[in-house]
Amino acid sequence: MADEIVEVVVIGGGAAGVAAARRLTEAGVPTLLIEARDRLGGRARTILDSSGFALDLGCGWLHSADRNPWVEIALSQGCAIDRTPPPWSRSSPQPGFRAGEQSSFIQALMNYRARVDSIGEEEPDRAAAAAIEPDNRWRGLLNAISTFYSGAELDRVSAQDLARYDDSGVNWRIPEGYGRVVAAYGQGLRVKFDCAVERIDRRGRRLRIETTNGVVSADVAVVTLPSALIAERPELFLPTLPDKTEAAAGLPLGLADKLFLSLESPEQFEKDSRCFGRTDRTKTGAYQMRPFGRPMVEAYFGGELAADLEKAGQAAFADFALDELAGLFGSEFRRRVSPIAYHGWSADPLARGSYSYALPGMADRRATLAAPVEDRLFFAGEACSREGYSTAHGAYATGLQAADRIIAALGQEKSPAAERTAQA
Repeated sequence: MADEIVEVVVIGGGAAGVAAARRLTEAGVPTLLIEARDRLGGRARTILDSSGFALDLGCGWLHSADRNPWVEIALSQGCAIDRTPPPWSRSSPQPGFRAGEQSSFIQALMNYRARVDSIGEEEPDRAAAAAIEPDNRWRGLLNAISTFYSGAELDRVSAQDLARYDDSGVNWRIPEGYGRVVAAYGQGLRVKFDCAVERIDRRGRRLRIETTNGVVSADVAVVTLPSALIAERPELFLPTLPDKTEAAAGLPLGLADKLFLSLESPEQFEKDSRCFGRTDRTKTGAYQMRPFGRPMVEAYFGGELAADLEKAGQAAFADFALDELAGLFGSEFRRRVSPIAYHGWSADPLARGSYSYALPGMADRRATLAAPVEDRLFFAGEACSREGYSTAHGAYATGLQAADRIIAALGQEKSPAAERTAQA
């Protein structure tokens, strides 16, 4: 069978991939988006439960919402924006965690973040755990918080990378689902589903993209695969790209899994309130009660705890959550909740994790991963973002950057696609 020939191929239909493909397509550049799954969105995934509620099993919060481009995109799609302040921004009543203790913890968290943010570019990198005093009573819970936003414990996370992260502190949500919005943004694009890339061969004049659904030849490609997949597959590139493989290995995907539980008689709890299963250890869950006012619990598990639970199987998440919630609200609470939905991102062969973090000393590898190769192989995705990594808006920005570079290069070369666009 003859190769399919296209000017640009975008590999991966997550936030970066759909952003790049849309920008290229709207510029008149013939573009094919290939996706290994049977859906768009990647690690942004929305499902509907039996009651019709949209559940985000991947990214759910519009971080830096006051400047997040997905807000405008969601509104253009007719979606609502919930501007309720996130539960981590305020205290919530919780058994065994008095208001004074919560204030003490919040202060410890603010002090820790201030120390991380004060790290200068000229300072040697180190593990973020060094920013917490060894005798800090909240060390375990601060470490647990790290597993929720980095997907890893603080001894594995680069302090320099955290210091570079840029966030406005404004966080909103989309009731219809963040994953739904990302997937819908790809509507109308030329997409080939169930098409996993096995090799990117750049030895010829054109790139030869070998997939499970045939061969695609392209002048240019944008690679938006998760860093974990690039790290574990050095044979993906021919000839190999050891700089890319090593950079991706320094930017592993942390693990943050969600479990949704139905909740009977939810009136006991304030809408969008939060509690921790335990406040004296790292391996604990965080539980958002009545998200959007719905009769459910949105449970979060991160880092080593999430990895351990994934190994034990899906039921282990529910068992762990029920044990912690019963410890807080009494044994009868077990009868009020039951599992609705869950997705294990580490076990997902097309993800191998939730979102990237940099190992200590590896913060600069984001730039290495993002750098183009031979001006015909471009890279995008949240792991390529210096200041917006781990977010869908960071992925979106890198997708646009890659697309704009390609458009500029094609314009300079007066490609057939560019000339057709100019004549239109």
